Amino acid sequence: MKKTGFTLVEIMIVVAIIGLLAAIAIPSFVKARETSQQNACINNLRQIDAGKEQAALAYKLSQNDTLAADSVNEYLKGESTPTCPAGGSYTYGAIGTNPTCNIDGHALAVGG
Repeated sequence: MKKTGFTLVEIMIVVAIIGLLAAIAIPSFVKARETSQQNACINNLRQIDAGKEQAALAYKLSQNDTLAADSVNEYLKGESTPTCPAGGSYTYGAIGTNPTCNIDGHALAVGG
């Protein structure tokens, strides 16, 4: 009777190939996740900036006036404070200044 199956060398080659493919693919997945989080954060910053401008018009405020975050959130979709997908926090700032997102000590801002 002839035994059929894979030899140890064949199995090791397959495992090595799978490991090599994983080593190539995992950094790409991490980079794609970071890019996605950054894009979501930028979108939130744009919405916050638009909400600030609408609130400034509604409350008849001028440049450099400060506005409570709750007042701005009334003009955002869902009327709630947006959450940063990367775990950062948003700083709304005064009217006429761009909002920022602080992630691990780095500030991300979007021009309005």
